[in-house]
Amino acid sequence: MAVGSLASDLRVLLAMLRGQPRTGSHAERLQAFYAPQAERYDAFRARLLHGRAELIAQLGVPAGAHVVELGAGTGQNLLFFDERLAALGRADLVDLCPALIAAARRRTAAMANVRVHEADACHWQPEQSVDAVYLAYALTMIPDWAAAIENAIRMLRPGGVLGVVDFYVSASAPEAGQVRHSALTRAFWPRWFRHDGVHLDPQRLQRLRERLPQHQLVEQMAPVPYLPGLRVPYYRFVGRKPG
Repeated sequence: MAVGSLASDLRVLLAMLRGQPRTGSHAERLQAFYAPQAERYDAFRARLLHGRAELIAQLGVPAGAHVVELGAGTGQNLLFFDERLAALGRADLVDLCPALIAAARRRTAAMANVRVHEADACHWQPEQSVDAVYLAYALTMIPDWAAAIENAIRMLRPGGVLGVVDFYVSASAPEAGQVRHSALTRAFWPRWFRHDGVHLDPQRLQRLRERLPQHQLVEQMAPVPYLPGLRVPYYRFVGRKPG
């Protein structure tokens, strides 16, 4: 790794070690945490946040589709559409952190079919129903995550899809067919991530499965930068709204 890249990674790691502030609004905490690391945000997380390209592919949105990303950050996930991006009818990116929104606006300035919104994922709504909504490593960072799920489902047209990729840990006794993580995994990773405002639990995935029974679910383990040998659990979920 180049010296400059290593130095940038160290700045991100320092911010993560400091953790997210415990005071202020959710937007203020996000800004205080992410603004110092925004420049290196995407490069570092490319090695941490797995399954995003696969999630975008799994959405299966056709040309002309209207998609929404909640908790869009810098807008990098939109690039996983590759050549399909230009064929989208419209893409709306929604995030609450000014520093990340500024990066998203710079990234998408020349994309006529993309709009960026500084807004709360629990409340923002498009003017009309959309074909797909997705959240990539955002649901674990939203305090009222249940409201974010309901808001996402509400903005979908009948037959539209909701995709989520995120970290999690299993229940101690998961439903048949689901992965069961060890007691150490269920204890270690929630404590590790909580310091940075990321909350791992079984409830978010359980709620998604309950609200959208027609779904596909993949559960996997991913390596973590600078922690050789350790793997963190994550899942990909794509559910279809009835109709």
